[in-house]
Amino acid sequence: MKIVRREGINVLSATLRALAVISFLGATAARAEMPAPQSLVAWKLEPNAKPAHYAVVEPSRTDLNIANVVLACESAGDRGILQLQLYLRDDGPLLPVNAAPSQLKDEPRAEIAIDSRIFPASLLFSDDHAVLADGQVENIASVSDALIDAMAAGRTMTLRFDLLAEPSGAPAAFDGEAVVDLSGGNGRAAVEAVRHCAASASDRTVGLGR
Repeated sequence: MKIVRREGINVLSATLRALAVISFLGATAARAEMPAPQSLVAWKLEPNAKPAHYAVVEPSRTDLNIANVVLACESAGDRGILQLQLYLRDDGPLLPVNAAPSQLKDEPRAEIAIDSRIFPASLLFSDDHAVLADGQVENIASVSDALIDAMAAGRTMTLRFDLLAEPSGAPAAFDGEAVVDLSGGNGRAAVEAVRHCAASASDRTVGLGR
């Protein structure tokens, strides 16, 4: 699949990586100080943009080197699409904590669970981020309308990964995950805002064609 990256997301990628350690330590400190909070993280929309082209959130819990999950509005030919993009706390690759790159398997797999609903997903890698997708538009990885609907209505999204090679004869198994709060921290509003960006892009293109 071809991966198309929006320029604004690329500009932000270095900033996201630079802030990753700060946000990680901040969240760790908050966990130590706050008794059993319902949510520690909030979704952040692209500032000063209507519609917003992306929304960023830090996982509420992960055993991978994921710093931020980004729902991004991208272009696919004459349409606007949505992608789930993963930015890391380091230079990569995407790995479970304490694992070594030499343990990675040749064909990793992933799935997206929203509450009790499962979406099998492709895992693709770009220059500075990874992409999770359960569909494609014009050979460009995207998330489906059904997945976005589930994100907008759901409570919790869990991204599961099978990244490491199993011992000979052992069945494939997920070895890392990242949990994202959808119901708190402005999650549902953020999803709808970025979905509006994709719809607006498609509408503008259709209007120009006419």
